Amino acid sequence: MSFKQQFLQLPLPKDIYFITFVTWERLELTPEARQVVLDSTLHFHNKRYQLFAAVIIPDHVHLLLQPFRKSDLQYWSIGSLLHSIKGFSSKEIPKVMKHIGKVWQDGRHDEIISNRQNFINTWEYIKQNPVKANLSDTPQKYPFFWENV
Repeated sequence: MSFKQQFLQLPLPKDIYFITFVTWERLELTPEARQVVLDSTLHFHNKRYQLFAAVIIPDHVHLLLQPFRKSDLQYWSIGSLLHSIKGFSSKEIPKVMKHIGKVWQDGRHDEIISNRQNFINTWEYIKQNPVKANLSDTPQKYPFFWENV
């Protein structure tokens, strides 16, 4: 990765991110495990980031969030935030689901939300994800969808 690419990925004030990460080898999380992941994402809401929307699908997660300032000179990095979410949930998931080994694939896909319309479209995409995956008739009925309204 070039210096320019690294620089462009540094969190800047007010940046909102759409983040996707997936389970190891598309492992299907049980409902209990999905609840662990949702609880993990909500743990630092309003502490390290503002979470706008989250959905935990059996084999992947979508988040829409804005990191908070960590100090005068830096914001919480996406890597640090996901390390907390993935690290905690990977320790808790084996307690509620028969699974030994790695839970999460390394890395993630993230993109900076560029404007208001992109924000609205991304929120709607997250919201409709369980419906499109035939996991629920409506987003509101899917227990592992959360939005900050």
